[in-house]
Amino acid sequence: MEPVAQRAALEALMAEQGASFAELSRVIGRNAAYLQQYVRRGSPRELAERDRALLARFFGVPEARLGGREAEGLAEIARLDIGASAGPGRLAEDEAARRPGALSQALLRQLGVRPAAASMIRVEGDSMEPTLSDGDEILVDRDRREVRGKGGIFVIRLDGVLMVKRLRAAVGGVEVVSDNPAWPPRLCRGAEVEVIGRVAWLGRALL
Repeated sequence: MEPVAQRAALEALMAEQGASFAELSRVIGRNAAYLQQYVRRGSPRELAERDRALLARFFGVPEARLGGREAEGLAEIARLDIGASAGPGRLAEDEAARRPGALSQALLRQLGVRPAAASMIRVEGDSMEPTLSDGDEILVDRDRREVRGKGGIFVIRLDGVLMVKRLRAAVGGVEVVSDNPAWPPRLCRGAEVEVIGRVAWLGRALL
C-alpha cells in the first residue's frame, strides 16, 4: 500500500470509530500532534511497524488495513459491538455497531463457516452457564439458521432482544432453552423467534 493510501486508511478508521489524532498519538506513545502531522503533512512518510501494530490492535483490525503486510492465514470478519444476552438482554438496535476482526482461515474451513457469514459476538449474563459464561466471545454462522434434530445453540432475536439460547424443535414451534437450570425453558411459535445464526465456536480467556 502506498504511503498516501496508508494515511487515507488511518483517517477512514478514525472516522468509523470516532478516534482523534491526539488520542491515537497517545496510544503509540507519541506527542499529541504526531499523527496529525503524519496524515496532514506526510511526516513521517510512513509509520513505524511498532506504531502500526499498536494502532491496528487499538482499532481491532488486521495490520494490512493500515498498510502492513497481509497476515497469512487470516480472514477478516465482522465483530458486533454488543453482548448477545444470556440473561435479561439488551435491545437489538444496538447490534448496528460493528468493528472488523480476524480469525484463522483454517479454523473457519474446519468449522465450515464462510468468512462473509461469520460474526463474533460477546456473551452477557449467566443463563447459559456452564456452557457459555459472561464475557465469552462466540462465532456465529449466519448461514445456519434452521433448527433441526436435537437443535443447537443459536443467536436469536426474541421480544426485541438479541440473545443466545439453545433451540429445540417442538410441536407447534420452537423451545427456547437456557442451560442454567435456574432459567425455565420457553415454548414459542416459530414466527416469534428470529434466528440470526448458529453458534459455531467459543473463544474464552483462561484465568
